[in-house]
Amino acid sequence: MSTAAAQPGPLRVLVLGAALRAESTNARLAALVTRLAADAGATVDLAALHEFDMPLYDGDVEAADGLPAGALALRDRLELCDAFAISSPEYNASVPGALKNAIDWVSRARPQPFRTKHALLVSASPSLVGGNRGLWALRVPLEHLGTRVYPDMFSLGRSHQAFAADGLLTDPGLQQRLAETVTAFLGLVEADARYGCLQRRWYEFLGDRTEAAVTQRAEG
Repeated sequence: MSTAAAQPGPLRVLVLGAALRAESTNARLAALVTRLAADAGATVDLAALHEFDMPLYDGDVEAADGLPAGALALRDRLELCDAFAISSPEYNASVPGALKNAIDWVSRARPQPFRTKHALLVSASPSLVGGNRGLWALRVPLEHLGTRVYPDMFSLGRSHQAFAADGLLTDPGLQQRLAETVTAFLGLVEADARYGCLQRRWYEFLGDRTEAAVTQRAEG
C-alpha cells in the first residue's frame, strides 16, 4: 500500500443549529462554526433541527411504530461523523424542549450513536450570559449517554448585535477565541480518531469493567 493511500481522510463533523426559528442567531453561529471547522480542514455537514421532525417522545409510540423518520435521519447523520457541534439557544436557563426531545428519541437507536462521540457546545443569546446556562444543562444528557463533551464551551452574549455582514463576529477577540476553540476541539478529535491516544471505553458506573446491556435511557 502506498503512503498516500494510507493517509486518513479529513475529520467529519456534524454541526447542528438547534434553534427552530430560521432567523435565530444560533443558526448564524452554527454557520460560523461550520466555516471555521472547514477552514481547519474538516469535512462539515451543517444541519438544522427543523430538518428532523419528530413527535414528543412516547414509549408507547416507540413500541408500536419504532423510531420516527426524523430521529432515524439524525441518527444516520451522527453515525457518519467523527464529532459533532451543537449551537443551542437557552430557554428558561435550560435546554430547549425540541433539542432534548431529539436527544431522547435518537438515544433509543441501537447502537446508541452518542456514545464515544466528541461534542462541542456553543450558544448565542441576546442576554449577557449568552445562553451559557443552557449549555451546562445540555452537557448532562449528552455525558450520560457517553458523549465526550469538550470542556471549553463558547457562549455569545448580545448576539443580536454580534455578527458582521460577512458572518464573522464584530468583536475580534471573540472571533479569535471561537476560532481557537474550534481548532483545539478538532485537534483533540483528531488525536483520538487518528492516533488512539485517548481511552476508548467509558463506563456508566465507576469501577464497572463489563460490557453490560445499555441502560434504558427513557423511562416513564
